[in-house]
Amino acid sequence: MGQFLQFVFLGLSVGAVYAVLASSLVGVHAATGIINFAQGAFALWAVYVVAALRTDGTFVLPIGSLALGSEEHPTPMAAAVALGIASAAVWALLAHLVVFRPLRHAPVLAQVVASVGLMLFIQALVGLRFDTENLFASPILPENTVTVAGALINVSDLVLAAIAIAVAVGLRAYFTLTTAGIATRAGSEDELAARLTGYSPDRLAAIVWTLTGAACGLIGVLAAYTIGLNETSYTFYVIPALAAALVGRLSSFAVACAAGLGLGSFQAVVLWIDTKDWLPNWAQAGLGDAVPFVIVVIALFLLGGRIPARGSLGAVKMPAVRIPRIRIVPTAGVLTVAVLAIVSTTGTWRYGVVTSIILSLIALSLVLLTGYLGQISLASMAFAGTAGFALSKLSDGWHVPFPLGMIAAAVTATALGVLVGVPALRIRGAQLAVVTLAAALAIQSFVFNNPSLTPSQGNLIADPTLFGLDLGVREGTDLVTLRFALMVLVVVAICTLAVMRIMGGATGRALLAVRSNERAAASVGIDVAATKLLGFAVSAFLAGIGGCLIGYSRGQLSAGSFTVMIGLTVLAMTYVGGITSVSGAFLAGTVGPLGVGYVFLNQTLELGEYYDLIAAGVLLLMAVLNPVGIAGALAAAKGSLTETLSRRRTREPVAEPVVGKEAVAHVG
Repeated sequence: MGQFLQFVFLGLSVGAVYAVLASSLVGVHAATGIINFAQGAFALWAVYVVAALRTDGTFVLPIGSLALGSEEHPTPMAAAVALGIASAAVWALLAHLVVFRPLRHAPVLAQVVASVGLMLFIQALVGLRFDTENLFASPILPENTVTVAGALINVSDLVLAAIAIAVAVGLRAYFTLTTAGIATRAGSEDELAARLTGYSPDRLAAIVWTLTGAACGLIGVLAAYTIGLNETSYTFYVIPALAAALVGRLSSFAVACAAGLGLGSFQAVVLWIDTKDWLPNWAQAGLGDAVPFVIVVIALFLLGGRIPARGSLGAVKMPAVRIPRIRIVPTAGVLTVAVLAIVSTTGTWRYGVVTSIILSLIALSLVLLTGYLGQISLASMAFAGTAGFALSKLSDGWHVPFPLGMIAAAVTATALGVLVGVPALRIRGAQLAVVTLAAALAIQSFVFNNPSLTPSQGNLIADPTLFGLDLGVREGTDLVTLRFALMVLVVVAICTLAVMRIMGGATGRALLAVRSNERAAASVGIDVAATKLLGFAVSAFLAGIGGCLIGYSRGQLSAGSFTVMIGLTVLAMTYVGGITSVSGAFLAGTVGPLGVGYVFLNQTLELGEYYDLIAAGVLLLMAVLNPVGIAGALAAAKGSLTETLSRRRTREPVAEPVVGKEAVAHVG
């Protein structure tokens, strides 16, 4: 019993982080209606600011730095903590002013991708600006222990839990007892009414963003010594925090705080259970990370009807969709360009071309599901990884030949896609994005990082062969053989043409009808549930084929091949290219991770280390300034030019009849 209690209290440290992030998410949602996926990134920046100040006295800024001490005389702890908290508050305020205020009337898709882009931007900036490998957190809270019922408990864990409760109480008091807080909640529901009473909704929201950013910075800094420094951990703490916030229906600070603390303790107990001999080996890794996903799904299914629905997908107009048409000349032109790119390149450049072709297929899966059906999914790379690892078992273990092994592996991803898509029958918009992101993280931890399922040495994948022809990716010193590259192009072309046919037919019209208005679609006989599940199935199948091709291109797969961060980056690039068009998927593949754009940035400009930062920055600009992406902007410019030329033609003066002497002369 004592050991059990010890783990329960041990989980309070990370549970306190969950609780404060959850309370902050509730506060931001109450003020703006936005679910902010970047909330944990604010704490991440604050943690590294304090670590740098306490190591060598350097106050690191996004651009430049200030020397406030040295290695012999680092910045005093109180000053370092204050600067860390202030930096988190400034990031939160900038997020409101620069990113989310311009998007307050934008489709929820734009808000979600902007939030994801901000998360990626801050994390990439942390990796560039801080010496993350050599920075360590210093103890701030008391390090003594107390004994309770035979359990040895850290006082710091109790202090962190108390701070989390205090933050929740403070935020609730602000929203219920202060005039500004009450006006904030009223203004978020009706901006005009708030302005008529003399309040600025933007200013009120800015106060909440600043307060919640500071709270996240505070708990992150205080808990860093206990839970350690990691670039990705703080960023993804937002997933269990979202689970806790959803349990509180995005409205109750008390429930969200309690759920966060309880979730942290429960994960610690799961970690304790993992050490037991009676637990199967396959269940001894990543089980704790799967818990938030289960909680999110249960919370949304049980409480979905009572969660505030502001900012839902149908509240504002989605970006326009260009229905694809298969035309011989453009199709032949695109294929010719792809073949020329393959034939004229070698080594790393050809590998970049092949990777871009594969990524365009994964991006196309997002275009179908998110752009056409309106279901925001952040789990495309998880589907791709599932198929890739299944292909390893099928090809190397069971010797299933190509292409049957690839198709079977993609079908496995399809089944998982349908399973993840089931919550879409009840929820949509940002809440569905939460589910899919939690699912992606759970799959990464419980499957991809599970030694029993994916050995640390990687999963070998047998080279594809067809009718005795070796289609392997490597031969001698050749990094990518011409046969393999052309095989990839053929597979992607077939899948792309098939999806374009689906989009341009009756199924595509059904997808668009569901995206536009589910009730109207149902009224004309469209089975909304079946259409949604079909969209998830086809999207997962496309991503699965892409994952298999990635597996073939590398010869073996590891957990690092399909991380959540890579999936989010692919989403970012798809949104930049154009989330509602097939051409946008091609552009996304071109600039995707390890694609042609990355190779150019890395080898020609020698800026490869800035790729994640550039990708996230461009995503933020696109989300705020041009939600239709590059492809949409080009299509709009083409349409505007065509319309302008058409108007000029109709305004050309018509030759008038010749009269007078000239007419007589002419007749004569």
